[in-house]
Amino acid sequence: MIKVGDKMPAGTFTQITKDGPQKVSAEDFFKGRKVVLFSVPGAFTPTCDAKHLPGFVEKAGDIKGKGIDAIACMAVNDAFVMKAWGKSQNADGKVEMLADGNAEYTKALGLDMDATGFGMGIRGQRFSLVVDDGVVKQVNVEQKGEFKVSSAEHVLTQL
Repeated sequence: MIKVGDKMPAGTFTQITKDGPQKVSAEDFFKGRKVVLFSVPGAFTPTCDAKHLPGFVEKAGDIKGKGIDAIACMAVNDAFVMKAWGKSQNADGKVEMLADGNAEYTKALGLDMDATGFGMGIRGQRFSLVVDDGVVKQVNVEQKGEFKVSSAEHVLTQL
């Protein structure tokens, strides 16, 4: 599992742009900036939709006011779902929506989980990271069924 002091692994995300789906390398995404990356088990799922993403949308100004250049939400969903979810939560301009459709980046972080019992396949655990120029400064991984340490409110206390 990724830990404080580690460099973010190589890999790619997918984002929907005005030109359609675009691959974004993790190296390019994190290079030269401070990023809060948080991950949810799935777009539109109960806690993710009611609390996790809305908290970061609501606190985006406060977080960016602490020197963070970007806030990104990652999930093992396709880029079209992530775009629709971001739009439904008014995340545009506040939280970037990153798709990890095959869980490859989530696995590279060592933060994947088996949600086949819920009919969801391999997903990402609920977590947040603070990353400075590609180097991990904070790691917050939730215990099963919890929503505390990966919240926007908790991340704000770490900045």
